[in-house]
Amino acid sequence: MRDLVAPSIFLIALVFAVSFALLRLFLLPAARRWFLDHPNQRSLHASPVPRTGGLGVVPGLAIGVLFAGSESILVAVAVGLMLLSLLDDWKPLPASWRLLGHLAAGAAFVLLCFPRLGWIELTLLAVAVAWMINLYNFMDGADGLAGGMAVIGFCAYGAAAGLAGDATLALTSLCVAAAAAAFLMFNFPPARMFMGDSGSIPLGFLAASVGLLGWRDGSWPLWFPLIVFAPFIADASVTLARRALRGERVWKAHRSHYYQRLVLSGWSHRRLAAGEYGLMLLTSIVALLALRAPGPMQFLILATLSVVYLVLGRSVDLRWQAAQRSASNRP
Repeated sequence: MRDLVAPSIFLIALVFAVSFALLRLFLLPAARRWFLDHPNQRSLHASPVPRTGGLGVVPGLAIGVLFAGSESILVAVAVGLMLLSLLDDWKPLPASWRLLGHLAAGAAFVLLCFPRLGWIELTLLAVAVAWMINLYNFMDGADGLAGGMAVIGFCAYGAAAGLAGDATLALTSLCVAAAAAAFLMFNFPPARMFMGDSGSIPLGFLAASVGLLGWRDGSWPLWFPLIVFAPFIADASVTLARRALRGERVWKAHRSHYYQRLVLSGWSHRRLAAGEYGLMLLTSIVALLALRAPGPMQFLILATLSVVYLVLGRSVDLRWQAAQRSASNRP
C-alpha cells in the first residue's frame, strides 16, 4: 500500500493540473464568445456567464479514472454524457431526448457492471442512476455549489474506499474530486465560469455509478452514497415531488429548490456555499462514522439525520414565507 502513495498523489495532482490548465488557458477565454449562460426563470445570476466548465472537468477526471485502473465504462459513459450535454448547452434538446440519453447511460452501466442481477433490480438501478444524473443537474444553480459538493462527496467516497482497502476505488474517487476542485477555482463565488450540463450531468452519473460500485464490491452499504449526497438528493427530490403534487411541469425551469429560496430570500452565494459545504461535511463525516457502527446504531444515526433534514427544510420554508410576506407588503 505504501508503494502506491507517491504514484497516487502524482496522479491526483496531474488530474488537477490538466483540468485547471484546460479551464484557465483554453475554455475561459473561448467561452466568453460561445456557450454563455444567459439568465432565465431558473437562474440566480443577473448577467451572462460562460458555461463550459465541464469540458475541463471531464477530460481531467477521465485521465485519472483510466490510470487508476477503474471500470472503463465510467469514462465512456461520462464522456458520452458530456458530449450530449454540450450539444444541449449549445442548442437545447427536448426533455424527452435528454431523459432517454440519461436512461441509456444508466442502463449501459448497470448491464455491464451488474450482469448477475435480475431485470427488476437492473431496471431500478438504471432509473436510480438517471435520477442522480438529473438531480445533480437540478442542483447546479448557484456559484460554487455543485463543484464544492463534488469535492466533498468524492473525498468521502475516497475515504470510505480507503478504509475498506479498495485502493482503486479510493484513487478513482479522489481523481474526480481533484478535477472538481480545479473547476471550483473558477466557480467559487463570484463565479467566472459555470459547469454547464456538460459538467453536472457526468458528475451526477459518477456520483451514482461510483456509489454503486462501492456497494457491489463491499466497500460500503447501499445507504452510504445516499447519505453522502443527501444535501442534493433531499433538496431535489422533495422539491420535484412538491411540484408534481401541485400539478406543475417538473421539467420546466424554476427557482423553488431550497437552495434557490435561500438566495432569493437574502443569502449571498458565498453564504449559501458555506452552509451547504458545512451540511455535506456533516453528513459525510456521520456516514463515515456510521460505517463502523453496529446495525441498530446505524439505523439511529440515519433516523437522526432524517430529523435534521426535516427541521432544516421547515426552517427554509418559514424563511421563504416571511420573505414573500415582506415583499408583498412593500409599497
